[in-house]
Amino acid sequence: MCEFCRNAIVRMIGRAKQPAMIEQATERLWVLGPIVLALFISWALMLLLRPWLARYVMVQPSARSSHDQPTPQGGGIAVVLAVLLAAWVPLSPGLLQNEASQLLVVTAATTLLALVGAIDDIRSLPAAARLAMQCVAVGALVTALPNDIQILPQVPSSIERTGVFLAGVWFVNLVNFMDGIDWMTVAEVVPVTAAILVLGLGGVIGALPTVIAAALLGAIIGFAPFNRPVAKVFLGDVGSLPIGLLVGWILLQLAGSGHLAAAVILPLYYLADATITLVGRIARRESIWQAHRTHFYQRATDRGFAVREVITRVFLLNLTLAALAFIAVAGQNILVSVAMLCVAAGGVWWLLAVFARGKPRHDGS
Repeated sequence: MCEFCRNAIVRMIGRAKQPAMIEQATERLWVLGPIVLALFISWALMLLLRPWLARYVMVQPSARSSHDQPTPQGGGIAVVLAVLLAAWVPLSPGLLQNEASQLLVVTAATTLLALVGAIDDIRSLPAAARLAMQCVAVGALVTALPNDIQILPQVPSSIERTGVFLAGVWFVNLVNFMDGIDWMTVAEVVPVTAAILVLGLGGVIGALPTVIAAALLGAIIGFAPFNRPVAKVFLGDVGSLPIGLLVGWILLQLAGSGHLAAAVILPLYYLADATITLVGRIARRESIWQAHRTHFYQRATDRGFAVREVITRVFLLNLTLAALAFIAVAGQNILVSVAMLCVAAGGVWWLLAVFARGKPRHDGS
């Protein structure tokens, strides 16, 4: 084991021996309840909703899609309801009493995007209307942020909050853009929320984002069997938009706690694939709202990779990114953070290159 890792473990163990830390860790075990509750609610709702979705919310294969058969969408209804119901449970033991107002805003913003997504799944909305509602939801969360949350103290608060707002709107959309093949969102959300949950249990972030991460982790696991390749149900916009909002908000809490590098590392594959693709489309003067298959993961399936092979690679990369984020947090050092960012960027760049190149042919060509 390297000297740095050994020292980091010693520091963490040393902190855990303190009575206050032990008491805090015991208190935070309450957040494990929402995982099981959200998993059960999500799974049960999927069983109940699937026949109705198959009857009323079928999506036909299109130029963007990776499936060739009509498939029901809207499974995100189960995921979002499970998250919101499970997130309110810790209020009963008093864990989130001081954060009830924040939870109320998160619930309202998430519900708004779920409604927008549901309408769009059933009857397509104009892009401008979708964007406007996304701005309202993200704006509400940014406005409700506590004044003591600041990512870069050197930057004026008003400028930073504007940047956070724009980044939030983009993150909501990029999660929607990346939800293009079976289990892709599962492969992204499970490692990110699990990592946030571990950091929350260690006291790195507050109770509320830890509870939201726990609930989202359980809900997406409950949904996963129905979205397994070949998917029986898709998330739909009713799921991808609110999930993007929740994950973005959780990562913002991590960045605001002084761990910006970790908050960037965790979703770095999604950020890179979606952003590079968008910039490329703008450079080619393509309509960014038009359906397409130019994301790296889509190009990989078009160039020989099976869906499971793509998802496996993305999932393993995300596990690696989670490990790098842990090191960045434990290091509490700008040099360590920069080093982990560079390693993460290298790993993401390598996978994007693999997807862009496609699967090698057996004849060696």
